[in-house]
Amino acid sequence: MNKLTKAADNLEKPFLFIGILFMIFVITYQTFFRYFVSSSMEFLSSRTVLDFFGSALGFSGVNDLFVSWRERLSNIVGYAVWTEEAARYVFIWTTYLAIPLAIKRRANIRVDALFVKFSERVQNLLWVFIDLLLLFFTFTIFYKGIEFVNMQRQFPQVTAALRLPYYIPYLILPLGFGLMLIRTCESLYGQFKRTGIKDFCIGAFIAVLFAVPPFFAEDANAILLLFGYFILLLMFGVPVAFGLGLSALLTVIAAGTLPVDYIAGVAFTSIDSFPIMAIPFFIAAGIFMGAGGLSERLLNLADELLGGLVGGMALASIATCMFFAAISGSGPATVAAIGAITVPAMVARGYDKMFAAATVAAAGAIGVMIPPSNPFVVYGVTAQASIGDLFLAGIVPGILTGGVLMIVTYYISRKHNWKGENRKRTFASVSKAFWNAKWAVLVPVIVLGGIYGGLMTPTEAAAVAALYGLIVGVFVYKELNWRKLYESCVESANMSSVIIMLMAMATIFGNVMTLEQIPQQIAQVILNVTNNPVVIILLINILLLWIGTFMEALAAIVILTPILLPLALQIGMNPIHFGVIIVVNLAIGFITPPVGVNLFVASGIADAKIQSIAKASIPFLLAMLAVLMVITYIPQLSLFLL
Repeated sequence: MNKLTKAADNLEKPFLFIGILFMIFVITYQTFFRYFVSSSMEFLSSRTVLDFFGSALGFSGVNDLFVSWRERLSNIVGYAVWTEEAARYVFIWTTYLAIPLAIKRRANIRVDALFVKFSERVQNLLWVFIDLLLLFFTFTIFYKGIEFVNMQRQFPQVTAALRLPYYIPYLILPLGFGLMLIRTCESLYGQFKRTGIKDFCIGAFIAVLFAVPPFFAEDANAILLLFGYFILLLMFGVPVAFGLGLSALLTVIAAGTLPVDYIAGVAFTSIDSFPIMAIPFFIAAGIFMGAGGLSERLLNLADELLGGLVGGMALASIATCMFFAAISGSGPATVAAIGAITVPAMVARGYDKMFAAATVAAAGAIGVMIPPSNPFVVYGVTAQASIGDLFLAGIVPGILTGGVLMIVTYYISRKHNWKGENRKRTFASVSKAFWNAKWAVLVPVIVLGGIYGGLMTPTEAAAVAALYGLIVGVFVYKELNWRKLYESCVESANMSSVIIMLMAMATIFGNVMTLEQIPQQIAQVILNVTNNPVVIILLINILLLWIGTFMEALAAIVILTPILLPLALQIGMNPIHFGVIIVVNLAIGFITPPVGVNLFVASGIADAKIQSIAKASIPFLLAMLAVLMVITYIPQLSLFLL
């Protein structure tokens, strides 16, 4: 076992490092190559340019020369055809090679509100139960993956651009899920040593009782099985992604809704998507910029602008979170990057530690509203909505939320006499702070300007932003050394893989739901109760707020969007506006116990109890709920930029 896990260590992390860098460089090359070719072709086809060289400079034969150059450019267009396909396959390999590390570190997204209430002995029993179910699921995909690869070898086909035999990309199914098997066995072995043979056997017996019935079921109710198993798996602390996959697999086995072989294929095809690749790029951009010193310079700029006001450092923290939101696309990442600097600084200036942590936790929620935003990417892919439009629609709600949080912060600070730093601030000092932060300030310009200027897709803009952050951190600020770069790439792959795995399993779960027409049935039940759009939207908000208290935002999006979107469309809602409502609701969940991830991050930074930070967050929570109501019932706030 030790040799196997050591071999896995030697394979996983180096590939993740190389894979992330490869994807970033390849997609950036694709972006600039396409821009160069299209701009050159446009230049060479311009009548104005032809007239200038032909008439103004007296240059004869210019038309023939330009035609020749255009033909040469046409011949090299295919030089970048391979890039997207290569990046997609490396992306899939990187995802499934990172998940084994998440299993080893138990870092998958879980709903553990009930799990943590159990005694230590029961928790150990449940880990045996969880690991055995993971063993069953990963072995199934591993085995079916081998069958899939063998089928591809028997009936050979090649990929469109690289002309690779299809079985080569699909090798990641047996390889990746084989490594997951090894990591799960490693976890089981450790659990066996902790629990002893008696409790281990009890946990194993419970797992067998749980998983065996579908194999003997006849005329099983697919809807009851799908949601029943999923809810039970969540309650017992099974990672959400594997809960989705397991409930779908057990339902397929019992009800015969789909062939089991189909699940292995979907595990690959569901994430073979160019838009989804924006997620690891935006995560990498945020991590590179945090490790490279950009977040600290952003805070210095915000402090120069707002630090002299009442509650100045807290206001500067919110402003910095808003700006970092335009870089990272993640709430917890924003809290981690900014809170590590601002919470100690606020405490040093006399602010209450709980208030300082609550301020950053609440402001970090803006990280998923202001573009780029990973939840908007996930919603866009799930709902087949324009990611660019979602980014635009999130700007005003994000700024509005930040403004309201600043008002609350100012009021609380004035009440407690938390004044700003008493030092002279001049145009020169502000200019110096802006100059020092210039490389960070340019990031949103590059990302949003590239997207809405028609130069780049969101995925390409994310790759360019990641490369930009890497170059600035390594060569300009020189704070991102090679060790930090390696760790940042591995961390980016680990964080993104958990999200991507969730989306892959949610696709399988969603396909079973679609076949059973579950979304339509739920929509009809609600419409039978009331057909008043105002009431229906209010009920959806209440549901999302409740879900957000115990489920991670991305998991909620991939599960609930296929269920709620048809209902929203039936009452005439714009899908972009509905996406904003979902994201803002779930962003509020970042600061609501028991699974408020921003509270957990802030708690670690401030070394304080989550309950205390949650209590200090109540004024911010109420303010965000007020913003939610405004955004919900005044759709023009989100849509007028479209």
